[in-house]
Amino acid sequence: MIPRRHFLVGAAAVFALPGCVLAAPSRLALSGPLAEGSLVPGKTDPGTKLTLDGAPLNVSADGAFVFGLTYDQSKPAALAATFGDGSTETRNVVPVARQYEIQRIAGLPEKMVTLPPDVLERRKRELAMIGDARKRVTDAAWFSEPLDWPVSGIISGPYGNQRILNGEPRAPHLAIDIAASAGSPVRAPAPGIVSLAGPDFYLEGGLTILDHGQGVSTCYLHQSRQLVKVGDRVDRGQTIGLVGMTGRATGPHLHWGLNWFQMALDPSLSTRAPAPARA
Repeated sequence: MIPRRHFLVGAAAVFALPGCVLAAPSRLALSGPLAEGSLVPGKTDPGTKLTLDGAPLNVSADGAFVFGLTYDQSKPAALAATFGDGSTETRNVVPVARQYEIQRIAGLPEKMVTLPPDVLERRKRELAMIGDARKRVTDAAWFSEPLDWPVSGIISGPYGNQRILNGEPRAPHLAIDIAASAGSPVRAPAPGIVSLAGPDFYLEGGLTILDHGQGVSTCYLHQSRQLVKVGDRVDRGQTIGLVGMTGRATGPHLHWGLNWFQMALDPSLSTRAPAPARA
């Protein structure tokens, strides 16, 4: 795991050669490892207008903002600020490259690898519901503090792995699988509002999505039981469900995902505690 650090992007140097003028300190403070797949919370002056690669970013009343770096992002992300006093600042955020593994999973029912035609319409509806939940834009900034791990267990599926399912190459696994005993409590890693909860999604099984503000959400798959409903406000550490093996699962585990809107990120880079052991 890449250690979590705090960066002040563009901060002025401590030393300068005689006759040199120090640059003004940056007014854009970013937290995180700034690696591929990272969620990047930030803080700036209240009233600042921000863009990322030309697109507007939300900024809370107290100056909190956030964005993500894709799992394979090789180009710098261009962050531009216009402050309330009319001054401007631009920074290029260069993501640290990562190496991912290949994971082979055998023994899945074929209907869970290649979807039967009669399931495709159902999947369209389910994916639309998930997509809508991740489009939410709220003013909360619950993403600003590091996350807690939602369940105790062993990482059986790291983020970014190329998955081979029953011998067929599939998309990278852009979440974390945590193997745990069936019935283990699943706890909210940060405050949030339940934006989606359903017990019987075809692949996800028991699915819950929590909205943490400004497009940041976390998801919890394969639960055997859900203890919250859409619209509930949850606190950090609150039990929201129980570990199960519903949907596409070969054993009891929690699939834990982190998103910035539709961008799937690595939750292990945003946690306050080290990752648990790997299987």
